[in-house]
Amino acid sequence: MTSTKTILSTILLSLGLLLPVSASALEVGDQAPEFSLQATDGKTYSLEQFHDKQAIVIAWYPKAFTSGCTIECKSLAQNGHLLKRLDVTYFMASVDALEDNQAFAEENEADFPLLSDPSKEVAEAFDVLAFYGIPKRHTFYIGKDGKILFIDREINAETSAEDMAAKLEELGIPERQAS
Repeated sequence: MTSTKTILSTILLSLGLLLPVSASALEVGDQAPEFSLQATDGKTYSLEQFHDKQAIVIAWYPKAFTSGCTIECKSLAQNGHLLKRLDVTYFMASVDALEDNQAFAEENEADFPLLSDPSKEVAEAFDVLAFYGIPKRHTFYIGKDGKILFIDREINAETSAEDMAAKLEELGIPERQAS
């Protein structure tokens, strides 16, 4: 019996050592990782450009043209008016190639930028990569000061836009001022 426990303990310990461990998982209040990513609208976006100007939301998604991601993209495209009235810029982001995200955005009539991180460096910094190398569906709410206001790890793709707008209001993000 003791040798069985020892073997089982050794196996479990070995498995634990093989799994990726993130000692630096991001939490509310942490500074968001810097990024500079190309987007489907032809621009490059960085965290720095929003500093002291506007809150941002980055909705990481696993893969373009998959079921849940299509549903989430359509939710944001069809209900974007709920977000556009608030003082926020919002993105979906994946590790897909820019060309794939451009086709995905076009197919789903996305009127907001999708960010591409094919190197996976930014996804790693945000601690969203699953062990198989694609992002988990996590949404980051980042304040004007660059600090993380909220991390949503339980996304309902179908109501993504409504849920985002409600969370932004709950976080105190004001309505956009008329220019």
